[in-house]
Amino acid sequence: NVATEHVQTIGIRTLELVQTEITTEEEPGEFVFVVNGQKVFIKGTNHVPLDALHGRDNRHLDTLLSMTADLNCNMLRIWGGGVYETDTFYDRCDELGIMVWHDFMMGCTMYPQDENFLKKIDEETAKAISRIRHHPSLVLWAGNNENDVSLEWENDQPHIDPNTDIISRQLLPAMVRRLDPKTPYLPSSPYISSEAFRLAGNRIDQDYAPEQHLWGPRGYYKAPYYTNNIAKFVSEIGYHGCPNRESLEKMFDKKFVYPWTNKKDFKWNDQWQTKAVRSHPYATETIKRNDLMTNQIKCVFTKVPTDLDQFIIASQIIQAEAKKYFIEFWRMNKGERNGILWWNLRDGWPVISDAIVDYYYSKKLAYHYIKRVQTDVCIMIGDAQEKGHPVVIVNDTLKEVEGHFSIKDLDTKKILINKKFQIGKNGKLREGFLPKTTAPKLWLIEWSVGNKKYTNHYFAFQPQVDLKVYLNWLPKLKPNK
Repeated sequence: NVATEHVQTIGIRTLELVQTEITTEEEPGEFVFVVNGQKVFIKGTNHVPLDALHGRDNRHLDTLLSMTADLNCNMLRIWGGGVYETDTFYDRCDELGIMVWHDFMMGCTMYPQDENFLKKIDEETAKAISRIRHHPSLVLWAGNNENDVSLEWENDQPHIDPNTDIISRQLLPAMVRRLDPKTPYLPSSPYISSEAFRLAGNRIDQDYAPEQHLWGPRGYYKAPYYTNNIAKFVSEIGYHGCPNRESLEKMFDKKFVYPWTNKKDFKWNDQWQTKAVRSHPYATETIKRNDLMTNQIKCVFTKVPTDLDQFIIASQIIQAEAKKYFIEFWRMNKGERNGILWWNLRDGWPVISDAIVDYYYSKKLAYHYIKRVQTDVCIMIGDAQEKGHPVVIVNDTLKEVEGHFSIKDLDTKKILINKKFQIGKNGKLREGFLPKTTAPKLWLIEWSVGNKKYTNHYFAFQPQVDLKVYLNWLPKLKPNK
């Protein structure tokens, strides 16, 4: 008789993380996932808890992972500020072919190094590894989220070398080696190696890391902070977007929905401020998070709308264009750059954030724009160079692809390019240039591969543009069905 049994579904594949300790202009370095001998360009998102009340997590699971697959994400990063997920979560990732980058559940601080605390971490992580390790979707264990770089946040203090951390440099790598030797291990995200710490003058500077979190000033999305960055892989990058009106009306009492500022001091009213992730009424850490939306609108449009509906759409347009731009910028540099995990797909509670789907499953405009630029075969237009705006095609499949594409001016309907294309497996191809323009333009890209048709667009402009100009184009940029 069978006394007990344990049934697992397994998958067979090889997996390697090829990485270097540093990246510089002189030594570009590397950070790339290699699956079955093939370098894979990662396009995915960061995963946060599904609900503030974790007993309700499973009711959100199918919808969340269905949206992840709908966006053609090939990786989820389980963020170290969250939770270890249910077995069902990892089973579904296996079925959908979504790779899992898994932080251990630590983040953004220096953790105790005493024997009692180390024992607790040892027990917790051993259970997590033993439960999750058999899943073929699991491709990386990372020691923590931002613990390394958190040691620079007290700028007036000498920087502590993160490589002295016992948990991420000794305990966890030894445990992964013992319990799950087939899965790569990264000490921290971003990881500040001993060599990177030395090169920075015994200070912490993620600019030397091949894998980085790009938050920065959160201003203009085409600023040098983003375009001059030399990281090989970005595992966090985000941009704020206002939720849809119906969601605001659910998360706020009616009288707080509009106006969003107090009459007395013209500051965000209490409920808008609370939903900007204010931990308590007197908290100051997130007091200016809503200002990200207004500042980001100012970077592109001539003014910030005072009408609520106009404000919402202006904010969502900028978020959508920014996140699309980040993904395209990294994909157009495929080979030099190897992946982008944007922040984030869905909120686990009602807040105002970088998410492209709010807690109530209401999609912001960015959802649809991201879906268009994460297709396996994608055609994109880049910012102007010497010869003009480059037209770039990428193919993330493992077969040669043929198709046809056209680009037209949405205002004049003039066809700017109309031609066939052929691109090799896992490749990148430049297909000419479009002339520079000083006037705002919306160029519509349409292409077909076999019987499938796809669309994308490029917003050519010099700041600032009247919002009405973009709103005239918006009905023609219908979301993909």
